[in-house]
Order: sequence, then C-alpha cells, then structure tokens
Amino acid sequence: MLVKVFSASVQGVDAVGITIEVNCSRGCKFNLVGLPAPEVKEGHERILSALQVNGYKFPTQQVIINMAPADLRKEGAVYDLPLAIGMLAASQSMSAGRLGEYVIIGELGLDGSLQSIKGALPIAIKARSDGYKGIILPKQNAREAAIVDHLEVYGAENIREVIGFLDGVVPLSPTVVDVEAAFYGQQQDFESDFADVKGQESVKRALEVAAAGGHNIIMIGAPGSGKSMMAKCLPSILPPLTLGESLETTKIHSVSGKLGPGTSLIARRPFRGPHHTISQVAMVGGGTFPQPGEISLAHNGVLFLDELPEFNRTVLEVLRQPLEDRHITISRARYSVDYPSSFMLVASMNPCPCGYYNHPTKRCVCSPGQVQKYLHHISGPLFDRIDIQVEIAPVPFDKMADRKPGEPSSAIRERVVQARQRQAERFGGCEGVYCNAQMTPRLLSRFARLDEGSLRLLKDAMHKLNLSARAYNRILKVSRTIADLEGCGDIGVSHVAEAISYRSLDRSDWAG
Repeated sequence: MLVKVFSASVQGVDAVGITIEVNCSRGCKFNLVGLPAPEVKEGHERILSALQVNGYKFPTQQVIINMAPADLRKEGAVYDLPLAIGMLAASQSMSAGRLGEYVIIGELGLDGSLQSIKGALPIAIKARSDGYKGIILPKQNAREAAIVDHLEVYGAENIREVIGFLDGVVPLSPTVVDVEAAFYGQQQDFESDFADVKGQESVKRALEVAAAGGHNIIMIGAPGSGKSMMAKCLPSILPPLTLGESLETTKIHSVSGKLGPGTSLIARRPFRGPHHTISQVAMVGGGTFPQPGEISLAHNGVLFLDELPEFNRTVLEVLRQPLEDRHITISRARYSVDYPSSFMLVASMNPCPCGYYNHPTKRCVCSPGQVQKYLHHISGPLFDRIDIQVEIAPVPFDKMADRKPGEPSSAIRERVVQARQRQAERFGGCEGVYCNAQMTPRLLSRFARLDEGSLRLLKDAMHKLNLSARAYNRILKVSRTIADLEGCGDIGVSHVAEAISYRSLDRSDWAG
C-alpha cells in the first residue's frame, strides 16, 4: 500500500515542504531514497526500537521510502516520526485517512518519546501557507508553533499519542497561545537598568544618541570603568520590538534551537556577547549543517564585542559587509542560504595593552608604538562603520558612594522612542531605511543639511583636529540624531559640536 506523509525541512530561516512516500509490498528489503543524510538513515534503528517498546510491529514486507524533492538533502533526526507513521500506515497497522491534513515532524527516542526539534516556527508558517489543517510535533515545541494563527497545533509526548490521534481514538487538545499577552507582557522586563550606573553621564548620553539613531558605538576606557555594564544596559533603552520584528527574531532563534522550553515569542531585543575566541563561521553562520551565526542571532538587537582588539582580525573583517548590507549570504558548493543581520554593533576596548593610557591617576607603561600597534588590530574600514567613539574615565569615589539612583532606563527610552518616531515619519517613503544610521549619501544631502554656522564649525574641526575624511558623513548622521532627540527640524551648531566630540579615535593626535 502506498501512502504519503507530509513534513518539512528548514533551509536558512524558512521551511521547505517534504513529502514522504512509503510503499509496502511483497518482499523483505528496506530502501530509503531521496538524498537522506546519515542521521536520517540511522532513524531506522530508533523507529524499530520505538515501535517495539510501544507494542507495534515493524513492517515485515518490502518497504520503499522516497523523500521528495529528491534533489534536496534531508538532514537531522526530525523525520523519525513521519517516517514511522508512514510505515505503519503503509502496512495498514493504522489509519491513513487523516494524513493529508497535517504536517508531521519530530525526533523519536528509543522508548517512543518525542524529542524537541529546531525550526518549529518556520515549519508552522510553511504548513499554514501550504493550506494544511494543522501540525503535529513534540509537545516541547507546541507553544512556539502555536503563535501562527489559523493553524491547529497539536503537541504530543510520544508516538502512541500521535497514532491514537490519527486513528481517532485518542483526543489531543490543540495548543493555544495568547500572542498579545505573551508579547506585551515581557517587553518591560530587563535585567539591567541605567538607574544602577553611577556617574558616567557623558557616556550615558552617547549611548542614548546611539540608541536613538541606531548608530554603532565603541567605548574606550581603562579596566573597571563600567564599559561592559553600560553595554548590557543598552537594550533597556532601545525601542520595543514590533510584532513583525519579534516574529522575525523568533524564527532565527527557533532555527538555531536557542528558544527556551515553553517559549513562544521573543519580546525583547536580543543581546549577544560572544567571547573573543569566536571563529568566523560562528560569527557569520554556516558550517556543515547551516546555522545562523552571532550576527544573525543579534538581528533587531545588539551585538556586543568586549575587548575588541583581542578578537581575531579575520573575524572582525567579516563584519564589514553585514554592517552595511544588514544581511549575510552563506554560499557553499551544495547550498546557499541568506540570514538577516540588522544589528547594532557595540564594542569596548582598553586604550592600550596595559589598559591605563590617559588614566588620570595610574601610569601607563606602554610606549606610543605599542599603543598604536594595539589600535591597529582593528582596521580602518571597520572603524569607518562605527559612528560614535567615546572615551570613558574611571568613576570618582564620591560618585560610586552616592546612594541616589541615576536616571532610569524607562525615562531615557521615552526620548529614544520619540526620536525614532520622527525618523519613521521622515523615512516613510524610503524602502529599507528606518533610522538615521542607515542614511545613504543622497539622503544625507536631503535630510542633514547644515547652516553656515554649522558648516564653519565642522570645517574648522576637520582642519584643527585633523579628522579623517571618513568622519564627515558619520558626524552628519549623528548630528541629525541629536537634533531629533531635541525635537529640532534643523541641525544646529550645538548638535554638530556634540557629534564632533564623539570622534575620539579619528584625531591624529590620539595615542601620540
């Protein structure tokens, strides 16, 4: 008897439909075709054990299974459940009448229990778009898939429940998630808050400007000056995720298997802080089994690189294109996948190898050549993509001992949200541009015009401070953001002056 079971495979951050055709006839052979990977073939042993433990017989006939499309490589153990269901239905050990209504996915344990899978959300989206009535998957992934509306989602704990449900003898309740409650109920829950940061008002202001315009920022300061702490507070002042951004972000984390048990939606902007020993593949994605990298896991959020010069230079160089294009294409001989990577880069570093260059009280033991060599671990083109460069001085004792809390993140966030709303109105007709950091030179000439006083100040700064030519556009973008924070339609002298102060590393006299 020939039956068809419908499943899916994750390619990039989207899913592709897989049709599993099973034919049982006279004979004693078992053939699995359709470009299955070794782990798919190993499913034969898991299925055999799961069926025996649960009182079902593995077909003793000739079994031929085709996984279509046959030119697409099938990877992972997620096909165990549909393969087992297909063989039972083809051997008439269970009913095949309802198989065409559902997408079935799941990995089997030896006892028939269903194990958690990756990519449940994109698979559920694909099932709905293809017109299926519902999806059957492991119970651990049910809430993740249930955020897709107009689709019945059934979470099962073992293969016996799935067989009973398809036979119509075991009822399964569809999983229902209140998407709005799950989304809005978590948006204000942050572990770090700027109210806990003592002093550092100038750095807080720089981070506020960066958040308001989506600008990349680097903080340079001595050890213990608070760089990492303030970076971790940054998500608390970023604008809330929209529902569309939340779905997009959740898809990426679903494909990577990074969603926690019972999680349905990611409601807060992601914050990723990889260690400096990270490899190129881990940073941008790819590998034998394609997976999103850190830059994609930080999509719609923050990528924090602590101790930037300690990262491998080749790893840093692969960031240059994603910072501009906001997506990364991984091309290999057998596949090509595209991952989104629209993130805000936040970096921190010591000013020199010993960490105390320009320190007010501690003496730096590094020579000017060592300081320059340390800075040159980071290439000029990468610095060119960082809009704000700010120096951090150590916090004085009287500030650290002050028990009065600082300005809370909620107050800063209100100003940031208002500035982003002004940018949304400004760029309403510009596809792919949502904040000032994304402005092209043509948009700069249109929306960041300077009056005579501001132009004169910028010209003097370029000459007196020996600022590089690459600093010009960055200063214009940051000036536009500062004006938005103050609710000004035109850029003024004070806005340009503040933007110039955020170009510390562009000065030719910095570090000697």
